[in-house]
Amino acid sequence: MSHFAFDEKFAWGVATASYQIEGAAAQDGRGPSNWDEFAQRPGAIYSGHHAQVACDHYGHLSQDLDLLKDLGVTAYRFSVAWSRVVPEGVGAINHAGVAFYDRLIDGLLGRGITPYLTLYHWDLPAALEHAGGFLNPQAPAWFEAWARVVAERFGDRVKHYFTLNEPHAFIEGGLRHGRHAPGHQLPLSLVLQAGHHALLAHGRAVQALRALVADSWVAMAPVLICATPESEAPADLEAARSWTFSMNAPELRCTSWWMDPIYGRGYPSDGLRLFGADAPRFTSAELDLIAQPLDAVAFNLYDAAVVRAGPEGQAEVCQLPPGGARTAFNWPVSAQAHHYGPLFAQQRYGGPIVIAENGLSCRDWIHLDGCVHDAERVDFLLRHLTELAHAQQRGVRIAGYFHWSLLDNFEWNHGYRERFGLVYVDYQTLRRTKKDSFYAYRDVIAQSRRHAAGSPSSPLQDDALGPLAHS
Repeated sequence: MSHFAFDEKFAWGVATASYQIEGAAAQDGRGPSNWDEFAQRPGAIYSGHHAQVACDHYGHLSQDLDLLKDLGVTAYRFSVAWSRVVPEGVGAINHAGVAFYDRLIDGLLGRGITPYLTLYHWDLPAALEHAGGFLNPQAPAWFEAWARVVAERFGDRVKHYFTLNEPHAFIEGGLRHGRHAPGHQLPLSLVLQAGHHALLAHGRAVQALRALVADSWVAMAPVLICATPESEAPADLEAARSWTFSMNAPELRCTSWWMDPIYGRGYPSDGLRLFGADAPRFTSAELDLIAQPLDAVAFNLYDAAVVRAGPEGQAEVCQLPPGGARTAFNWPVSAQAHHYGPLFAQQRYGGPIVIAENGLSCRDWIHLDGCVHDAERVDFLLRHLTELAHAQQRGVRIAGYFHWSLLDNFEWNHGYRERFGLVYVDYQTLRRTKKDSFYAYRDVIAQSRRHAAGSPSSPLQDDALGPLAHS
């Protein structure tokens, strides 16, 4: 197994989300979330699946913490279920919920694993959804209050935070396309204003975390929708870079609409032109609030388009070859995204770069020998880490990688059809089985950490935790 030349500070991690793994939906005072209600709609979730039990991480916490320890990760990204801690979204605290996350956090620290806490991974308390959710102009204030609760309860031990996970998914997916909770199909103007509220919520949460958590590290986790160049020709490189940050359609699954504002560039002009009269209403003071200094350029990164320069230098998307590698989710395998995505992101926003999520769905099952042989995931992992190392060799400051996910889990509107885990979960018995990819990632981490311990620190990593200057 090859090692990768990331330094000793590098965050070798895995990521999960509360709603996808915890279960215990009505246990110990947890309030309902918008996803609990959405899952009750006929046809909303594949085959009528729901997450009332999920992986029962709530009841298997010690076992899952031991899995993390055995995997050898140095960092674990998880989200806190807002409705488990504040059942009504605002107001009274559920102390049993706080106690669960105390056990989780203390269990991580006791095993030498740094907690990376996500404030919001799509599961809004139902009471706040009933009040309009992110459509309500009060949403940023609700979110700031939530950030304060988390900081006050856990900030003595948790220093690393992500504010929002993939806002395009819960804003456009939930309010425009109806695929995600709360399942609305609203006019674009309302959707875009809700997205603006989400970015304001991010800004206010960053301020709260900075005020309450000493030595805090804060980032957001949008998705990077990037292109890779057909060749290393300068024209193709520029076409791929341009495509990555351009808005060519009035859709929110894009990079610049979310990342430009948080790194001080404001909303992209091409997006404002596309949306026209539907664009959100905002002030310069609100843009300043959104653009709080962050500690990393973090993003989720899965696949990419391939782009070349057309006759006039414009970006042209290349058709993927027939029979090319695809995941069980039918996403193309685009390992070079981990070379060019970080490169382009650093050129536009600065660094260091953190891959907050990356992984794939496979059609895994337990073989006759009792093992799960997920060769595709092993290959995928090694290919993507190799390309991430290439980005570092090119001068990109890479500070961490979080594989999605530790466990097979509830994949939102796709239910339990898609398996993303390094650990197989039998949803009838809740038995955990380590897959071949678990052992492969464990070996990569162990060998790379040994290599880093015996090598001088890379100068590219010396400021890995320093605040970003807006570029």
